Amino acid sequence: MTSTPTVLDSVVIGAGQAGLSASYHLARLGIEHVVLDANDTPGGAWQHRWDALTMRDVHGVAELPGSTPPPLTQARANAAIPEYFAGYEAAHELPIVRPVRVDRVDSNDDGTLTVHAGDRSWRTRTIVNATGTWTQPFIPRYPGQEIFRGEQFHTVAYPGPEHFRGKRTLVVGGGASAVQFLGAIAPLTETLWVTRREPVWRTDDFTPEAGIAAVALVERRVAQGLPPESVVSVTGLALREQEREAERLGVYAARRPMFERLEAEGARWADGSFEPVDAIIWATGFRPAIAHLAPLQLRSPAGGIQLDKAGRGTGAVADARVQLVGYGPSASTIGANRAGRTAARGVERSLAAVRAASGVSRAPAAG
Repeated sequence: MTSTPTVLDSVVIGAGQAGLSASYHLARLGIEHVVLDANDTPGGAWQHRWDALTMRDVHGVAELPGSTPPPLTQARANAAIPEYFAGYEAAHELPIVRPVRVDRVDSNDDGTLTVHAGDRSWRTRTIVNATGTWTQPFIPRYPGQEIFRGEQFHTVAYPGPEHFRGKRTLVVGGGASAVQFLGAIAPLTETLWVTRREPVWRTDDFTPEAGIAAVALVERRVAQGLPPESVVSVTGLALREQEREAERLGVYAARRPMFERLEAEGARWADGSFEPVDAIIWATGFRPAIAHLAPLQLRSPAGGIQLDKAGRGTGAVADARVQLVGYGPSASTIGANRAGRTAARGVERSLAAVRAASGVSRAPAAG
C-alpha cells in the first residue's frame, strides 16, 4: 500500500464546483491539503452531461469564487465548464490529484483520519467531502421493469433529444430535469409525463431572495438529521423560452399520476388504463455519494447526516473533523460556493482545536 508519509491538515474529496471552492478557500487560509478527484480530467459531473445541454440552459450556475464563468451561449456545457474548471485549477494552483476514487475513510486512534483509495492512502486531520450526487442515480422500483421491452434511461445516461425522434416516450419525475427533457423531445415525438405528486409551478420570478428561502427549507431538514431533499424540489418549476413549444403542445397540462406497473409494451395504471411506450426516461434524481464515509458513523437516527449551525453550516455534528459540501443545502449551485468558504472556516476551527489540545501553535507533521 502506498501512503503519504505526513499528516495533512485536510483532504478534499471531489473536484466539482463545491470541491474547487473549498480548495480555493483552504489555500487562502494557508491550510495544507490535497484534492482527490475520481475523474481523469477536470470538470466534475459537468463533463458527463449530455451534449444537448448548453451554457444557455445552465443559467451560469458554474461560477467559482474569484472568477468569471463562461458566457451563456449555445456552447456545450459539457465542454465549456470543464475547460473553465481546468483553467481555474491551473490559475490558482490547486493541489489536485487524479484519478483517485476514494473507497472509505477510517478514524485512527491518534485522532487522525485515513482516506483509502485502492492501494493508496492519505492521513489527514480533517476532510471536506465534496462528492455530490451524480454517481448515485436513483431509479424507484416498480413491478415489471425487468420485462419492459423498450429502452430505459436515467438522467445520467440521457442520449439527447434526437435519440427519441419517433419513439413514444414516457418521462418520469417532477423536477426541473423532467421539464427540460419534455421541452426538448415533445416537438420530436409523442410524449407522456408522470409524477408522484402534482407539480408545483412558480408564478413569480426566481429572485435571490427566493433562492435563499428555498435553501433554508433544506437547511431545516439537515439540522434535524433528516435525509436532505434537493433545493430544486422546493423552488417550484418554471418554463423557459425553449420549453414553450412543448407547453403549446399540451405536454405539461396532460401530466398523469404514477403508473402501477410496467408491462412488456408500456405502462399500466391502477384504474386499468394502459399506454404503449417505446422508451422511458427516469428523471428521478440522485442520492448523496457518501458510502465511503460509512466507517465514521455520521448518520443520525433519522437517516441523514446532521449538520451544525442549525443546518446552515457544513460540519458534521457527529464528527467535527468532517465537513460536507454539495450535501443538503449546498447540493445545488445556489449554495455550493458559499459552502466551500464555510467548510474552509470549519476546517480552520477544527485544526485550532487540535492545536489547543496539544498545546502547540501549529500542528506538526508526522512521519
